[in-house]
Amino acid sequence: MVNADDFGFTRDVNQGIVQAHCNGILTATTLMATGAAFDDAVRLARENPSLDIGVHLVLVGEPPFPPTVAQLIRAIALGRIHIYDELIAQVRRIVDAGLRPTHLDTHKHTHLLPPVLDAVARISAECKIPWVRRPFDFSMAYNDVPWARRATSAALGTLRGRFGGILAKHGCRSTDHFAGFQITDRYTSADLVRLLEALPPGTTEFMCHPGVCTAELRSARTRLKESRERELRALTSPEVRAALTRNGVELVNYRAL
Repeated sequence: MVNADDFGFTRDVNQGIVQAHCNGILTATTLMATGAAFDDAVRLARENPSLDIGVHLVLVGEPPFPPTVAQLIRAIALGRIHIYDELIAQVRRIVDAGLRPTHLDTHKHTHLLPPVLDAVARISAECKIPWVRRPFDFSMAYNDVPWARRATSAALGTLRGRFGGILAKHGCRSTDHFAGFQITDRYTSADLVRLLEALPPGTTEFMCHPGVCTAELRSARTRLKESRERELRALTSPEVRAALTRNGVELVNYRAL
């Protein structure tokens, strides 16, 4: 599964996601119910029914949410955020728009926080949205990844046990493997070919952030701007498509599974 985050963030991000699906290897995306370009994303989802739609649950970033994960943790500790109520409202907005989401993930991976994971797993079971992202990169030696990001990825791996236990308790499903955290905003088509050649057996979700960087995205509050166009070029490159065939990799989406 090649899954793009941030559908609904801006119209040019939406445009890049649809291009990566129609002209490249992208099979799924997760929609931000809070995004400024939500209505545009819903329209595009209806026009492209083969694009698998999930929910990109938001608790951090744009107002009224805390700007950072650290401030989110503080707000949770002080009881200032009703996590379940906020997240279920986001899911309902997407369902009420006529879409049938098949998978869940969170902006900035906030469901790594235990109270957020509890709410996400509960919503998965209640709303019959079976797939939940398990954001732990499989082991691979990447080129040019900053030490801090490698260290963060390794540290997140220590949460696997409880994370998997909570998902299992609620009957949630996840792919066997995950990739994309370490190389977000840094990869080229050559890097993506290397990743495809290293995929372990089983199902893998590859997280990506394609887009078209116009004035709309440049003015948005995000560090991922020009990098979205680089990701789009990689996801639509003939070399990557050829690598799929050469390595016997099948593109799928959550709906099909």
